[in-house]
Amino acid sequence: MKELQQILYDKTGHVATVTLNRPQKLNAYSEIMVHEILAALGDARDDDEIRVVILTGTGRGFCSGGDIGRDFQYPARYKGHRLESMLEMRENMHELVKFLQRFDKPTIAAVNGAAVAGGLTLALSCDFRIAAESARLGDTSLKFALIPDEGGAYLFPRFLGLEKALKMSLFSEVYPARQALELGLVTEVVPDADLMSRARQWAEGLAAGPPIAIRITKRMMYKQLTMGLDNALEDAALGTLVTNYTEDVKEGIAAFHEKRPPRFKGK
Repeated sequence: MKELQQILYDKTGHVATVTLNRPQKLNAYSEIMVHEILAALGDARDDDEIRVVILTGTGRGFCSGGDIGRDFQYPARYKGHRLESMLEMRENMHELVKFLQRFDKPTIAAVNGAAVAGGLTLALSCDFRIAAESARLGDTSLKFALIPDEGGAYLFPRFLGLEKALKMSLFSEVYPARQALELGLVTEVVPDADLMSRARQWAEGLAAGPPIAIRITKRMMYKQLTMGLDNALEDAALGTLVTNYTEDVKEGIAAFHEKRPPRFKGK
């Protein structure tokens, strides 16, 4: 990968960590940042040694949404085009949200601070959200007469239900971590000092599981949200043609009979 400007990327063991790194902007995303995240996720997807990805931020923010600072400009290639805002969303944040939704390895958002507007969408695009006590989550788009255009209008009602999602967005509400947990936006809340160690603990636990079966199970659950029962069962039956004949299944059965932890290799 080329030199990174606005994120940090680390691979340790079976876990990759992508860290948004614009702390002076509370990690507001830019075109550069989005494309660097996409590149890092692409690398993690293609590396068979990587089984789990953690997404987090530096400083006081996980991600404060899109950069609307005075120095913000649409990419030059869109400038002056009557559809510049639509093209910018399609080619940048929308691609990231779709990539995360299609990503078949488990993802954990370690929410270290503010996750608002597009930042909340980014967190909800991951499979799990572990939040620090000081984190705050919500939607502030309408404070700026903007809309939840990164994917929030799709994701917020799926986590909160329609009424609560409308209340959050239309009143520009931002919730402390414990309230976000009660509402269903967060999977777990931990003390600030324990955030990354807890995220790593989750990641290591997932990485110890059978990689092929985990990836197929994740894809099945996402796909089957939009299927009827017959199609869902057929999808599951097709999945067994891959999982039931892996070496990991033999290892899991052997470990059970030998009363020892399994050592899955993803084969």
